[in-house]
This record gives sequence, structure tokens and C-alpha cells, in this order.
Amino acid sequence: MHLSYRALLCVLVAGTGIAWAAGQAVAQDGWQSGAPVFQSDVEKRQREAEAQRETIRSSYPVTAYPKFMDGGGKPDIAPEKPPVVYLDNNETPGTIIVDTGGRTLYYILPGKQAYAYPISVGRDGFTWTGTEKISRVTAWPSWTPPPEMRQRQPGLPITVSGGVINPLGAKALYLGNTIYRIHGTSNERSIGRASSSGCFRMLNQHVTHLATLAHVGTTVRVVANYSGGVNTSAPLSSLFSGFSVGDDEPPKKASTKRGPKLAPAARAASAKSAQSN
Repeated sequence: MHLSYRALLCVLVAGTGIAWAAGQAVAQDGWQSGAPVFQSDVEKRQREAEAQRETIRSSYPVTAYPKFMDGGGKPDIAPEKPPVVYLDNNETPGTIIVDTGGRTLYYILPGKQAYAYPISVGRDGFTWTGTEKISRVTAWPSWTPPPEMRQRQPGLPITVSGGVINPLGAKALYLGNTIYRIHGTSNERSIGRASSSGCFRMLNQHVTHLATLAHVGTTVRVVANYSGGVNTSAPLSSLFSGFSVGDDEPPKKASTKRGPKLAPAARAASAKSAQSN
């Protein structure tokens, strides 16, 4: 009995020793093959990667555009309605909410509804939030790249006249005194992406539609993520809006029952009285 107990104890001790040795080996191997990761090291690698990308970009030949470019034709673009969505929050009808995270522009309609336009937003480093008012609405606007953009992209034109080649598209809604705009684009592939320098691009047919609704003075609220609750179908409660709470059936129609029939003599007297009034 004692021999069996000792043998079992030896096996347990040996197994524990093997597991401990294996754990130590793993721990030592993990320490030797890796190292603590610090945020500063991550940021350093990101800066080095960005510097490498910038070096590659700077090696590309610079495209020199004409100083004054013709924007091309100005076709008649018919407005196109976007889908209507339903909101959980009560928003002020006639205002615009730009959800940069969802890459959607909402034009608020009565009854907790809104038009939902897909848009392109600012890329990393060019996003912003705040509230502005539309200060100007222009059809086929000209485009003058700001100095900081020309510094980033040497060779850009000084100005481009309005037209299909112009990056501002068919309409531009200027936001306050800023350099930012809600505008159209002929580059449909850019919609839904974070690729602009802070402006909000829309399909030309959508910005043309928005311009029929929004006007100078319209409030535009730019948020990182809209938390008002957006649904593509009407809320269930709206299906019962014609009923009172607790109703089992729709309201009855107004009665169309006529009064009692009159005798011929009485009808004749009534008609004679009506003619004399």
C-alpha cells in the first residue's frame, strides 16, 4: 500500500515538474521571441510607413494642368429622389444632418421622416463636425483650389470653370464662411467613400434634388455618428395611427340613413315652402 502511494506521489510530482518546466520554456520562449509593445513604438512605425508612402507619392511625375481649365459641358440633370427613411428622434423639418460615420446626408421631412442621400466624406485628417448654415447655392460652380491644396498637389489649376469635368459637379451648397461645400460629382465611384478634403460629395442628380429643398439659411449639422435611430421601414405604431388606444375595430362610417318618408301632400307643401325661401 505504501509502495503504491509512493509510486502515485512520484508520478504526480513528476507530472507537475514536467508541466512547470514546459510553462517555463513557453514563458522564456515568449519573452525571447517577443517584447512588450508600447504605443510609442506603434506610432513610430505608423510615422515611418506614412513617410515611406509620401516618398513613393513624391516620386510620381507631377501632372501639370492648365492654369485656367474649361470645365466642359453643362447638361440638364433631372433631380432624383433618394430613399425615405424613418427616424426615432424628433428632428426639425427642413434641416440637414450629415452623418460622416454612416456616410449619409439626411434632409429632415415632417413626421419623423427624412430623405437619405449617400455621400462621400473627408478622408482621415480631413473630417470635421459642427453646425453651419447654407450661405450660397450655385449651379455648375467654378472651382478654385485653396492654397493648401495646391501645396499638397503641385500642378493643380488656378481655377476650373463650371462643367462636368469640374469636381464640384452640377450644384454646390456653400457652408457658412468655410471652404466646405455640399456638392455634386461626376465620379460616381467616389460615393460612399472617405476620399474628400472635407467637402460632402453627392451624385449630381441627388444634389440637384437637394437644391430644390434646401436654400440659403438652411441649418446643416455635421456629426461623427448620428444616433437618432434610422429605419428603412415605417414603425409598427404608425400602422395603428387611425385607431384609439384599446379599439378593436376601425371607426364606423357616418350614418347615411334618411328621415321618414312624407305623404304626397306633405312633400308638395315642403317643396312649395322651399321655393318661397
